[in-house]
Amino acid sequence: MRKALIERRTAETEIKMEINLDGGGKYEISTGIGFFDHMLELFSKHSLIDINLSVKGDLEVDCHHSVEDTGIVLGQALKAALGNKESIKRYGGFTVPMDESLVSVNIDLSGRPYLVYNVMFSTGSAGGLDVEAIGEFMMAVCTNAGITMHVNVHYGSNNHHMAEAIFKAFARALRQAASADERVDGIPSTKGIL
Repeated sequence: MRKALIERRTAETEIKMEINLDGGGKYEISTGIGFFDHMLELFSKHSLIDINLSVKGDLEVDCHHSVEDTGIVLGQALKAALGNKESIKRYGGFTVPMDESLVSVNIDLSGRPYLVYNVMFSTGSAGGLDVEAIGEFMMAVCTNAGITMHVNVHYGSNNHHMAEAIFKAFARALRQAASADERVDGIPSTKGIL
């Protein structure tokens, strides 16, 4: 089983996350930010990654530190759980329609962190979450997991729908990329390492 347990404490946040890449999409998530909890719960459900997450952050300041630091910890957990990435598909891509919104996420578990984030929200928040923090979350995941990710909102007008489609598309793309390919012998790279 590909599992990881990461704990991270700073002056701004205290985070404990346990994941199982080969789970069934079960979750216990508490970040103190209701809309962010919802996004992470649907990420777990659609990726089939079991997530047990507790976040205590300086929400009296704003949500930024809690959201970004959760991305750091998720990235570290994904990197640890993926191990040497032997026999994985490596690439994944998925497009999710959410009512009037259409979002695509494509990833490469390359070991090289890079984020292309073509997202324009119509206002500054969705469900009380500062939407700019979503980009910071994705950057933190990519940087700490070594993922190349392209997030493209093709169109949409409802911030809730666009955010939800981003997390669902990311979940499905990651599920695809991290899954085993029985035809792959060893590491899926001519370099022999990812």
